[in-house]
Amino acid sequence: MDYRQLGSSGLRVPALSFGTGTFGGTGPLFGAWGCSDAVEARRLVDLCIDAGITLFDTADVYSHGASETVLGSAIKGRRDHVLISTKTGLPMGDGPQDWGTSRARLIRAVEESLQRLGTDHIDLLQLHAFDASTPTEEVMATLDQLIAAGKVRYAGISNYPGWQVMKAQNLADRHGWSRLVAHQVYYSLVGRAYEADLMPVGADQGIGALVWSPLGWGRLTGKIGRDRPVPARSRLHDTEQFAPPVDAELLYRVVDALEVIADETGKTVPQIAINWLLRRPTVASVIIGARTEAQLRDNIGAVGWALSVEQVAALDAASAVLPPYPHTPYRQQEGFARLNPAMV
Repeated sequence: MDYRQLGSSGLRVPALSFGTGTFGGTGPLFGAWGCSDAVEARRLVDLCIDAGITLFDTADVYSHGASETVLGSAIKGRRDHVLISTKTGLPMGDGPQDWGTSRARLIRAVEESLQRLGTDHIDLLQLHAFDASTPTEEVMATLDQLIAAGKVRYAGISNYPGWQVMKAQNLADRHGWSRLVAHQVYYSLVGRAYEADLMPVGADQGIGALVWSPLGWGRLTGKIGRDRPVPARSRLHDTEQFAPPVDAELLYRVVDALEVIADETGKTVPQIAINWLLRRPTVASVIIGARTEAQLRDNIGAVGWALSVEQVAALDAASAVLPPYPHTPYRQQEGFARLNPAMV
């Protein structure tokens, strides 16, 4: 397993990490993802550690804390050999203090996550979503306090707008607080919006990307194609309402390219899609998820080999879409492109 620096921090993370949204799954979304119990989860964790995957990602909102509880049980006795990444900020109840990233909410959320995980520290705490109701100064000061107290080692965000990332980093620099080192983002061959703003911000500010849903919410598994509709038993039927939208023609174009490369390399469609992501700028780790050992073993096969230059170019071309304004003219007009060729 390749290990990479997480942004500009000293933390080294594996190129592949494991998402535990399937652990203890309940409800319409997480129940459809999977419902691994403690025994199944420990077996998956065993396979991950054997392969060098030592970073495990969860969130308090995953099945209302059950994912954290099951993960804590699965890593019991080997806490020093793994890294835990968890997230908070999304609603955990209907009360006024049950959502957001206020000082009171963050401190309580961290204490509750530590209890569920059965540990005394979180290696990477990420704010699950931007909370516009809490001043950024309050958020960053609280994260710094949690780090100083030893309850959190590093801080990051997830699903944040670029302007808010810059504001948070500037405040950290101004006050001497701990900076953000990670951004957990949606990024895939059928979802490249990350590249427009968030990737340049990450490169400039030393923020590494942890990629969620690298297979486009299960669309790049090889089971869907031009002549293959979504299978009747696919979880997409139950979860597509929560998923980032994907244009059908873009999906088919990308799948066509992936299948050609699969024939050339003998690799699976998911392995190729993940391998492409691992080559992208700022990407520190790609979060894989699996309900079964077979799925996990297949995803692990995404590392240890490389796509050719020609294969990367084919995937780039198949997945390319015109970005939104203000990036559009840099692709369409020569004068704009000449001013900043990096945006082309």
